[in-house]
Amino acid sequence: MFKQWLLALCVSGFALSACAAPDGTAAGPESTVRKAVLSFAPKVNIDSVKPAPFPGFYQVIASGQLVYVSTDGKYMLNGDVIDLANQRNIDGWADFRKAELAKVPESDRIVFSPAKPRYHVTVFTDVNCAYCRQLHEHIADYNKAGIAIEYIAWPREGVTDAAGHTTQTYNEMVSVWCSADRKAAFTAAKQGKAPKATNCPNPVKDEFELGVKLGVNGTPSVIGEDGTMLGGYMTPAQMLQRLGKGS
Repeated sequence: MFKQWLLALCVSGFALSACAAPDGTAAGPESTVRKAVLSFAPKVNIDSVKPAPFPGFYQVIASGQLVYVSTDGKYMLNGDVIDLANQRNIDGWADFRKAELAKVPESDRIVFSPAKPRYHVTVFTDVNCAYCRQLHEHIADYNKAGIAIEYIAWPREGVTDAAGHTTQTYNEMVSVWCSADRKAAFTAAKQGKAPKATNCPNPVKDEFELGVKLGVNGTPSVIGEDGTMLGGYMTPAQMLQRLGKGS
């Protein structure tokens, strides 16, 4: 919903309206920003509002989208913001992703790790996507390179279809997460062997919704320990190089 609203907003060219407190007094900048966003999308879920790393704006994360809104609530920026002095893209997501991923217990992940990993990455994955399967095909090589891969479920088809029925991929991933040997069932599913249908209390729906909240829009999505989105499929050598750069 938020992305549809944002697209409509950009196309129409509207500026956000500044807001005042109910008693007519000027609202603080954070309150003004919140009210400005909600005036256009009353049902949007605002997850984070904080000062942007450049003057005059607040950074807003809402429903899987990151935008910058002026402190007076009149203007919105959507897109990359470049720090010209340091010649880098400002990643407003990193801290938020890091904090949210820290809430996911290891017991809800499927982890493939060497004995003493140099790096840990979180991978939002789908058991059926080609590049997800290609990544897992080389899991031993990632581990050999010192990279621990921590998988989180993200069925690309979503949890339910248009008719309200759970999707096939979601059902398969639930079966994997409910297997007595998750890692074996996960690896088999990546090889095209459908897991035995089963159900249990599981985190698949919550993890899918977490991915949406964090701006995940495809699989695999690889996130570093600092919350930086490293990209999609990478060879072990490419991932190691990306991690070594720290950005």
